[in-house]
Formats: sequence, C-alpha cells, structure tokens
Amino acid sequence: MALVNIKIEGHSYQVEEGLTILEAARLCGYEIPSLCAFNHGQCSKASCRVCLVEAVGGGARGLSASCVFPVAEGMEIKINSPRAVNARRISVELLLSNHNQNCQQCRKNGNCELLHVAKLVGARENMFAGEKTPTTYDDLTPSIIRDTSKCILCGRCVARCADAHGNGILGFENRGFNTIVAPAGNRSFAKSPCLLCGQCVNVCPTGALMEKSEINLVDKAKAEGKFVVVQTAPAVRASLGEEFGMKIGTPVTGKMVAALKRLGFDRVYDTNFGADLTIMEEANELLYRIKNNGSLPMITSCSPGWINYAEYYYSDLLDHLSSCKSPHEMEGAIIKSYFAQKNGLDPKDIFVVSIMPCTAKKFEKEREQLQKDGIKDVDAVLTTRELGDLIKRSGIDFKRLPDEEFDQDLLGDYTGAGVIFGVTGGVMEAALRTAYFALEGKEHEAIKFEEVRGLQGLKEASFTLGGKQINVAIASGMKNAKPILDDIRAGKSKYTFIEIMCCPGGCINGGGQSYVKPCFLKDEDVDILDTYRQKRAAAIYSEDERLTLRQSHNNPQIQALYKDFLGEPNSHKAHELLHTTYAGRKPFKD
Repeated sequence: MALVNIKIEGHSYQVEEGLTILEAARLCGYEIPSLCAFNHGQCSKASCRVCLVEAVGGGARGLSASCVFPVAEGMEIKINSPRAVNARRISVELLLSNHNQNCQQCRKNGNCELLHVAKLVGARENMFAGEKTPTTYDDLTPSIIRDTSKCILCGRCVARCADAHGNGILGFENRGFNTIVAPAGNRSFAKSPCLLCGQCVNVCPTGALMEKSEINLVDKAKAEGKFVVVQTAPAVRASLGEEFGMKIGTPVTGKMVAALKRLGFDRVYDTNFGADLTIMEEANELLYRIKNNGSLPMITSCSPGWINYAEYYYSDLLDHLSSCKSPHEMEGAIIKSYFAQKNGLDPKDIFVVSIMPCTAKKFEKEREQLQKDGIKDVDAVLTTRELGDLIKRSGIDFKRLPDEEFDQDLLGDYTGAGVIFGVTGGVMEAALRTAYFALEGKEHEAIKFEEVRGLQGLKEASFTLGGKQINVAIASGMKNAKPILDDIRAGKSKYTFIEIMCCPGGCINGGGQSYVKPCFLKDEDVDILDTYRQKRAAAIYSEDERLTLRQSHNNPQIQALYKDFLGEPNSHKAHELLHTTYAGRKPFKD
C-alpha cells in the first residue's frame, strides 16, 4: 500500500495513495460538507459542488471537488479558507433556491442531509429566490412517494437502483432547468417495473423519496375498536435501536416488545413464528419436488421485491418459485383463522400490523392472492423507521424500557432458524437445518451451516443430504440473481435450491431500515456501509445463538398448530392458507 504525504490546514499527514481528498480528510479527522453517497456507492460525482476545497500541488490549482479529486504527493489542502467556505456556501444556497423548504412538515426532518450541510456551511436565507422546476408528486403505489420538489439531482437513487438491481428504473429526465429524477417518461412507480424495495429511499439525502406511512391506518383501527395484533420481522430488532441513538447492531428485542405493549396492541408476536412455519412448508415442498421430479431448482419466495422482479422479467420461471407465502403473510393468515377460532373472534374484527424492514411489503399485502374472502392476511405494514416515529410520538423513553417477552399464547414460540431469516443466507440455512433432519433422521451436529453465511452478493455451496448431493446458491440484489436466473432459463442450472433476496445483504439492509447517516456519525468503526450490514447481521446471529431451540421443526407451537389445525406440512388446508400463486406482469403501463 503506497502512501503519500499531504497537508491539510497546514498539518502534515500520510494517507493511502488513490484516496479522494474527501476520503483522506475524513480519515485525518476533518469533515468536509458533502452530499455524496460516501457510504452508499456512486452518485453524480462532483455535481453538487458542496465539497469544494482549495488544493494546490498534485495537479490541483484552486477550487476542487473533494469527492472526485485524488490526493497526490505534496498536495496542500485548505478546507477553511475564505474562498472555499464561500464557494461551499453558495453551492448549498443554489440547491436550496430550487428546493421545497417545508422542513417543519417534512418526514425527513432530523435525517435530512441537505439541512445538515446547510447548517455546516452557514447558508443564508433566500439568497437566490426565483422560479422553481415544475414538480411531480407520485404517491400511486402503496410503498413509495416521489416528490421532485425536494430532489437535489444528486443521483444517489439512480446509482443505487442500478448497482443493486442492474435494471436502472430511475434516471434523469428532461434537460437543464427542467431536469428531474424519474422512471422512464416520468411515469409513476405504479406504471413502471419498480421493485418497490426502497433502496432508493435509503440513500436519498432529502425527502424526495419516502416510504408511504401507514401509521394512520393503525390509529384508525384502534379508534374503531378492532382487535389489533402486531408482529415484528427478525431484522427490525437489529436496526430499531439506531432510531434512538443506540450503536449499530444493538439487538433490542426486549425493549421493542416493551414499547409495542405500551403502544396498546392487543397481542405482540414475532414474525419468527411465521418464519418457522415457512420453513416447515418450504422444506417439505422442496423434498416433495425432489422426490416427485418437480420443477427444480426451487427458489425461495419470501422477498416481495424479488417476487416483483420475477413477475416483471422472468415470468417464464414462476413455476420454480416456492408457492409459500412470506412469513408475515403466513402469520397473518394463521392469526385470522386458527387464532381467531381459538379466541372466538371474527376475522373481520382482527387488524394485523406487520413491522417490517421493507417497503415492498406494503405492496405485497395488497396482492389479491393474499386475501381470503376479501379479507387481507395483513392490514398494515410499518417500516422500522415508522415504528421509531410511532414510539417517539407516544412519548416512550425507549432506552429506559425494561426487556419484556412476546405474548406466549398460540403463536409466541420461535426458534433461531426463524431469527436468521433477516440476513442473506438465513432462509437457506433455516431450510437446511430442517431438510437435514428430514433426510438424515437426526439433527445437524453443528446446527449452523457456515457455508451459506456471509454478505457476498452471490454464494454457493454443496451438501450431501440423504445420500444425495444438494447444490445451493444464495443471491441478494437482483444484479447478482440475474446470472443464476439466466442459467435456469437456458437449462444450465446445477442448483437444487436457491435463496434470492431483493436487498443487498438481505432484510438487515431493507428499504425500511434505519437510515445510514454518514454525515452525522463520527465513530470510525461504522464508517463503511458493509460494517453496518455486518453489525446488524451479528445482532441476528447472536439471537440465534442464545436460543435453546434453533430448528423450526422443534418449535412446540408449530407442532401443535399442525396437530390441531393444519394436519401436516403441504396439506390441503396448509395450501389453502399458507401458499399462493404468481402472475407475469408487463414492465411498463401507459
């Protein structure tokens, strides 16, 4: 690793050759105001001019955009010179001149990076007041709202969509003063092949892209006297603490449960029960396909963003998808059937709320295939961020809450296999734990299947189960899934079972998780996005480790559910309640 000698504000430093000025300055303890996606991948580099510094030497001779200009031997950098300070201030003021400054009403207030840099540079009010670019406001999907009046054309959403999925739904439309970020032809997300995964929302520095809040639906259900049941996805516990200033990767299961009980829900359950149920159905579906020459490879179906992608781009492969509903939909279906029956409740009077790390789940719950007799399995989906907002609105001091347990009746037990659904490879590992038992007649001695762990976008492994070789693959991010799917289409796939998650890294990095805030965090230990993912993943695996039961088939309440109600995995009743169908869709609509 070659080092170069530079000076920042007259102080000498040695830094790695090839770093940008912005990266080098941060490593040396300086924060240059920036709207770059420093922790999120590429953006329209140098377009905003917020990170200007004065630099001389190494090819620099004046004001330079620190996000793109590399350091060089002997370079001298001035961040605080009058010229640099004034240039950055004017750049931010120009952005603000075309920005809808309704900060009091904006749901991004408190997490807005534009507001942050405006304060850092000392931006003055209305310095460049005038005409604004015509606005598009798109709220036609259940998942995401796009408001171009708050867009600063940084390009972070454009880059994230392309980097994660390769299909580039978002791009720059029009020219000059009329430029906006939009799907092709400025279509609504509802009329384009958007996966509704929310990765664009995660990286937007302003409120131009936001999830569509459903807190009002929960409020209404409570006001109407509905029996309101809440369930929480495994990844939520690995991120929710960040909403209250806790360190990345702090598991907050007990405090989360305590908060939900204080919010007045009639039952507080864990979606891990639904994940255990999913494994019982999915593992048995896989074994049935293997024994009966069914469509292989079988592909997991619990990621709604991935399902959207399959229906748009690979409708010819839909028979390869497991017919299992996703865990929260399974749990919703059981709440409105088995639970309702046991408690003498009319399913119409039950309102199921899912707390999810995902914006695509908001769309998923609206699918006709996930309704029975006009009754949805799930009625409202709140993201991790929305739950944080709800807790804050209620005046609950989250950090001071005691640790409490989920309600234990009927659907309260869960295993470590359900927990690890929250990270890429987790669904595969959970299924392998149960498939191993089914085929070998004993538990996997190590319990863990280390071969399928890790945050790489594409992983593969082979196992011998029941005397047969099982080849598996795990992909997160549609760009990584595409080659696998193309091989299936070409008849060249070597795999038996494939896990696909829409969001890179899995649900721990879902589009509804807490914002990664590079501008606000100073802890060097969490300065890289992969570290966020690693810490959240570690929180998930730590909960798996602490549980006594770690295989889905050993969950006593799952066993009771089959004995008392469903019969056996993949029974007629199980298919009626827990399985679904898919249908191809046209990518663009007029």
